[in-house]
Amino acid sequence: MSDSWEGVVLRKSRGLLDGSNLYRRLTIRLADGTAVKVRVDRDVWNNVTVGDTVSKAPGRKPVIVD
Repeated sequence: MSDSWEGVVLRKSRGLLDGSNLYRRLTIRLADGTAVKVRVDRDVWNNVTVGDTVSKAPGRKPVIVD
């Protein structure tokens, strides 16, 4: 996967993968049909819903597309 992408949220998940840090992940369907899991910060995770579009520009964090 390249450093920039855009896709639709299929699923939200979070977990204590290492026992002490909470990781928030989104499963995203990209335009080419592939599904990828990406880590996002708390603000994005709290404000995104399944079906929303999320994008990431090179060198930036993922953001919700209005």
